[in-house]
Amino acid sequence: MHLVDLWLTRSLSMCLLLQSFVLMILCFHSASMCPKGCLCSHSGGLNVSCSNANLKEIPRDLPPETVLLYLDSNQITSIPNEIFKDLHQLRVLNLSKNGIEFIDEHAFKGVAETLQTLDLSDNRIQSVHKNAFNNLKARARIANNPWHCDCTLQQVLRSMASNHETANNVICKTSVLDEHAGRPFLNAANDADLCNLPKKTTDYAMLVTMFGWFTMVISYVVYYVRQNQEDARRHLEYLKSLPSRQKKPDEADDISTVGSPASFAVTAKQPSSRPGRRKPSIVASRLAISEAHMHKQACPECQKNSN
Repeated sequence: MHLVDLWLTRSLSMCLLLQSFVLMILCFHSASMCPKGCLCSHSGGLNVSCSNANLKEIPRDLPPETVLLYLDSNQITSIPNEIFKDLHQLRVLNLSKNGIEFIDEHAFKGVAETLQTLDLSDNRIQSVHKNAFNNLKARARIANNPWHCDCTLQQVLRSMASNHETANNVICKTSVLDEHAGRPFLNAANDADLCNLPKKTTDYAMLVTMFGWFTMVISYVVYYVRQNQEDARRHLEYLKSLPSRQKKPDEADDISTVGSPASFAVTAKQPSSRPGRRKPSIVASRLAISEAHMHKQACPECQKNSN
């Protein structure tokens, strides 16, 4: 019996010693993995506190078993792609009071499903990629940032959990619509669908362009018609200004081929009684008289008849 008790006592001591050794190893391992400038503690999981550590970027040697991560009050300016991909147990992430301006598209890949609280307030974020918060189930705090309210922000907020509460805390520093600047995003989104503005602007531009082309075509047609009318008028005036066609000798009115030269001269000088006709010219009259004399001399019978 004495030997059994002794053995049990020694076994219990060895077990306690072994447990203490294992715990010490675990603590030492956790302490050795704690990022520089950060404090690590166990309280419902591994808590890593890097607050006010003058960090300019997110540490890349964070322990995989981290549950709570505090990176607030530093000088971090961006959140790179997949920076938290190995922190599968992360539930709380505090990045407030930094100078964050850029959040990459896959910044929260690996923690989107497990993360419960995300604090990005009091930074310099103006816009993010529309897929930056995809599948993110955490309650996000993104207030006190100089947000630019546009279609991308509208899509981002719609994809987030508790988007109504989140959108109500977002104030538009600038906006695609000037009248929304300085107003809560929720009010701006209720007044107008920011994702339809580019389409409407494009439609208006197309209408203005089509109206401009239509006006140009109409103006050209009017100018062309007026120019043709002016050319036609000038051409008509030119035709009116030309002298009328002279009559041929055989068209002389009431000129007899029989008689003396004096009778031909008198007859040729008499004006025509028909309206609209002008007096034959002197040259035409002389030609007619000459032809009559030649015909009289060449025809003896005509001479006899005249006698």
